[in-house]
Amino acid sequence: MRPLSQVNNPYKDDKNIDACALFGMINIEGTRFPFKDPLKAISNMRERGNGLGAGFAVYGIYPDHKELYAFHVMYLNRQAKRRVEKSLEEEFRVVLSEELPTKEAKVSNPPLTWRYFVEPNTSKVNEEKITEDDYVMKNVMRINVSERGKALIFSSGKNMGVFKGVGYPEDIAEYFCLEEYEGYMWICHSRYPTNTPGWWGGAHPFSLLDWTVAHNGELSSYGANRRFLEAYGYKCTMQTDTEVLTYAFDLLVRKHKIPLELVPKILTPPFWDEIDQMQQKQKQLLTALRQTYSGLLMNGPFSLIVARQGQMIGLPDRMKLRPLTAGMGGSFLYLSSEEAAIRVVQPTLDKVWNLTGGEIVVGMVKAPAFVRLQLATMR
Repeated sequence: MRPLSQVNNPYKDDKNIDACALFGMINIEGTRFPFKDPLKAISNMRERGNGLGAGFAVYGIYPDHKELYAFHVMYLNRQAKRRVEKSLEEEFRVVLSEELPTKEAKVSNPPLTWRYFVEPNTSKVNEEKITEDDYVMKNVMRINVSERGKALIFSSGKNMGVFKGVGYPEDIAEYFCLEEYEGYMWICHSRYPTNTPGWWGGAHPFSLLDWTVAHNGELSSYGANRRFLEAYGYKCTMQTDTEVLTYAFDLLVRKHKIPLELVPKILTPPFWDEIDQMQQKQKQLLTALRQTYSGLLMNGPFSLIVARQGQMIGLPDRMKLRPLTAGMGGSFLYLSSEEAAIRVVQPTLDKVWNLTGGEIVVGMVKAPAFVRLQLATMR
């Protein structure tokens, strides 16, 4: 019998590969920058993906239409496009409709991708007595469910956009002409799908409104998480567990107004025996959160990069079963599956550290210095 080390690592590779590559960088001054460094960093972790999915989320990308919701839509056929456009015209004012610029690249069977800049129908928003964000969420869910995979709204925020598909990061960047865009924050993902299909809608990042999530790992709690979120009107249509993470952040932070520093206490909470040993006030808070949001406890090995307007967030699972490294250099905060990917674009860092289980790191645009320090070291 061969030694176990030879069975597990027959090529004597000294690198610990934990599937999927994550990388994000945010300029905390809000300065926009091109795709060169984000692409260089995510490409440095090429062996973490297998070409079955990659993508980018870019913030600050549409300054000329920053007050409008930007819908990126995938179509599998022209009939679906006609149905969706009819629905959009009924529920929104469509300011601009155009095909997303693309060019020849090594991607697999790309769908037709279209871009719409829209604003909600004010009279319908007022009639339903909901916010514009809730109105957009409702219509995104309705269209994605009704089209049954023939059309998919995969990006729906303001002044941001997601570009994703089947291929390596370099291929997706080339296909969507990302050299033409600039943003103050880039979130990147290279996928290695295990128990979910590699298809265009299933590539990361996942997005709803201005939230995006790039995820390395898997959620064994997906069924419970999905049922909890569907009680609040969310519909899972993208055939992968990551989708629930996006909706969980939207529900907790946007809809339920949970402070960001408490979100890890819901998604990646301490174990009950740890809570039992805490001081009474903290014990009561964490007990209430776990009881109220028991369906949002995320079990399984994972690390996340989450973004919304003006913020980039890093969070590993409570056992730290997937890697996540943070680095600060100049006016940038970096998050990555590997420190090497950060160093390839910023060799000299002011600070670099590996996140512990359940630790949250937040980079904020133009936040006061003391707030940056406090958020960047929250646990």
